[in-house]
Amino acid sequence: MRILLWYWGRRGGGAQFALGLARGLAGRGDVSLELSLSAQGELLPAFRAIGVPVHIVRTYRDRLGFVTSLPRMPAVSRALVDSARGAEVVVSAMTHLWTPWAAPRLARAGIPYVPVVHDAAPHPGDPAFAWDWRLGRELAAARAAVALSGAVAAELARRAPGLPVIRMPLPALLAAAPAPARPGATPGEVRFLFFGRLRAYKGLDLLRDAFALLHARHPGARLRVVGEGDAEACAPGLAALPGVTVEPRWVAEAEIPALLAEADAVVLPYREASQSGVAPQALAMGVPVVATPVGGLSEQVREGAGGVLAAAVTAESLAEAMARLCAPDALAPLRAEAARAGRDAADWGAASEALVAGLRRVLR
Repeated sequence: MRILLWYWGRRGGGAQFALGLARGLAGRGDVSLELSLSAQGELLPAFRAIGVPVHIVRTYRDRLGFVTSLPRMPAVSRALVDSARGAEVVVSAMTHLWTPWAAPRLARAGIPYVPVVHDAAPHPGDPAFAWDWRLGRELAAARAAVALSGAVAAELARRAPGLPVIRMPLPALLAAAPAPARPGATPGEVRFLFFGRLRAYKGLDLLRDAFALLHARHPGARLRVVGEGDAEACAPGLAALPGVTVEPRWVAEAEIPALLAEADAVVLPYREASQSGVAPQALAMGVPVVATPVGGLSEQVREGAGGVLAAAVTAESLAEAMARLCAPDALAPLRAEAARAGRDAADWGAASEALVAGLRRVLR
């Protein structure tokens, strides 16, 4: 199968997802892969190292660059179509601000277009301007769509009845060895980590209230919050709680494995979720995950597989789930479970197999 993998983003989880998928597809003997990438992409050298043909497109670096690049979009869209002439299908690894203009050109040229839809609805509290217009144009041009969780697949079925949906698991985005047991912990100390963009839908206020309850019962509990955004706006008073450290900053990909390795457990207190890239990354490193039972998290975080799922989306339930890790001798078996589950969480071969099998069904 001749596949053009299209990703015009610059950095972050989308870039890592596209790179992992490119590596998985390039390693298959039944796939001939080409890439369409942004010249501004920070992982461009890593993509080039895969050794497949790469088509480079000049995009932009910031909002001003987006505005000044608007006159170039028709030419860039035509270039994408030209790059895809020899492909049987174009797979979009993640949407881009130019995608709503370029994807319909692929459809008009008769080239099957299949987007990976990471979110089928805007997250509560996130900017949603033109969301329905953008996704509507992409799905209208698509031959099928790829969903990374059952929650997204269900929403796609609602939004685009009749559009085939390919289910593909979301593996760990970064290659990393299992973390060794953390040395130097004091008796009763359990270090929880919240990592990711600081956004309202991720439930930092829920985590604030849950940790206050937890710390009253387990004074050795610690919480580290690391990510880009305004923690005080999401959860006023979080940083003032005893045992809490807040680091509002962008985290480079190279730092993420070490950040996770320093934690005893990752906590995902989300109020809404499509799926999480942090969950499989933590499990791949043998780090247990505590989460609320929302969206795709219920599929990714499983009891008996290194996961602890709260009974409900409440501070009390989340505190109870976190308290399970504070019980004596609870961490070692959870880490062992996570390490076993992590072998599947890091399998890009299985993810690419699911994608290719789905594409074959759709293209037939």
